[in-house]
Amino acid sequence: MPAVPPPPSKAPDAGNRNLRRSSWAEAAAAAGAAETVGEPPSSAAAPEAPSFRRSRPTVADTIAGSPMPDFISSPGLFVKEQKPRPMGGVRGALYTLTGGAVNLGPGARQREEEELEQRISRQLQGHYNTAILSLKGGIGKTSTTVGVGLTLAQYRGDAPCAIDANPDSGDLVERALGEGIYQQSAPRTISDLLENIESVDSLTALARYMHHAGRLHLIAGEQDPEVSDSLTAEEYLRIRQLISSYYTVALTDCGTGVTHNAMRGILQSADNLVIAAGYAVSGAKRARSTLHWLASHGYEDLARNAVVVITDKDAVSSRVDKDAIEDHLAGICRQLIAVPHDRGVADGDLVTLDALRPETRRAYKEIAAAIVDGYR
Repeated sequence: MPAVPPPPSKAPDAGNRNLRRSSWAEAAAAAGAAETVGEPPSSAAAPEAPSFRRSRPTVADTIAGSPMPDFISSPGLFVKEQKPRPMGGVRGALYTLTGGAVNLGPGARQREEEELEQRISRQLQGHYNTAILSLKGGIGKTSTTVGVGLTLAQYRGDAPCAIDANPDSGDLVERALGEGIYQQSAPRTISDLLENIESVDSLTALARYMHHAGRLHLIAGEQDPEVSDSLTAEEYLRIRQLISSYYTVALTDCGTGVTHNAMRGILQSADNLVIAAGYAVSGAKRARSTLHWLASHGYEDLARNAVVVITDKDAVSSRVDKDAIEDHLAGICRQLIAVPHDRGVADGDLVTLDALRPETRRAYKEIAAAIVDGYR
C-alpha cells in the first residue's frame, strides 16, 4: 500500500503577507505625508487616556487665567502707603526723636501749606498775564509784584517773568536785586528791548534784556523821566506778545492810576488783576474806585475776578477799623488777602523771601495761588 504523504504544513500565505506588508507601508507613508503637510495624525492611532486620570493645570495655564496686575493705576496694591513726614511742631519733634518710628503725619497747617503749593505749581496750558495796579503810590504794589513773583518762581516748574511798565521810573528790578547790584549790571530797560525787538528771535536773545533774581526773570522799567511815560499800548502789546512765546506766567507792575498810555494794552492782555490797597481809609476808597472804574469801562470781568491785596505797610492809627475796611472791599472782588506789617517790605529796599516773616511769606503764597486759580 503506497504511503500517504503527510498533509502539507500550513505555511503563511506569501500573498497575504505581501498584502499586509504593502498595506502597512502605505499607511506609514500616508501618516508621514500627513505630518509633512501639517495634518494631525489619525485619532484612531492615538491611545485613549484612561478615564480615571485628570489633567492638572500647568503653571502657564494658571498665570494666563489670572488677571493682569495694574502697576500703574493701583500702585498701592504692591507698596504700603507711607504718611508724609511732619515738619515742625510736636509731630515733627516726635518723628525726629523716634527716628521716624512714630509718624503721626502732617498737621493741619502743614497740609494747608502743601495745598497752596499744589495750587501754585498747577500745570498750565497756554500763557497768562496778571496786572498789579493801584490808584495810589506807596501802598505795596511793587513789593507785592516782587514777593509774588519770587513765590511763583519757588514753586512753579516754569520760571515766571515780571515786567516793569510803570511810567514813573519804576523800581521793580531794584526791589528784586537790590539797588547796588542793579546799577553794577549795566542795566537794560524795556526801551532797549523795544528798540531791538525785531532781532529777538530766541530765549537766548531775549535774556540779554532780562535781569534775574533767582528764577524770577525781570524786564526793567525806563529810568529816564523824559521817556518813561512814552510806552504806548501798542508797544506794550508787542512786549507782551514776545514774552508769551517763552513764559507761561507773566506779572506786569503797572504805574499809579489806570489812564496812562500803556494801560489800555495792559488791561486788554490781562487775564486777571491784583489791586493793591492799604488799611488807610483813603487807600480802601481808591481800591474801590479802581474796581468801579474798571467795571464801567468795559473790564467788568477783570473787576469781578480781581484779587485785592491790603498791605499793612505802615503802622496805621489804632482808630482805623481794619475789619471794617476788609469787609468794605471783600464783597466787590473775587478774593481779599491781607499782607501783615513787615520791615522787609516796609523799608522800600530789597525784597527777599528769606528776610520776610513767615506770615508775610504765607500771604504771598495765598496771593500766588489765587492768581493761578484765576487762569482758566
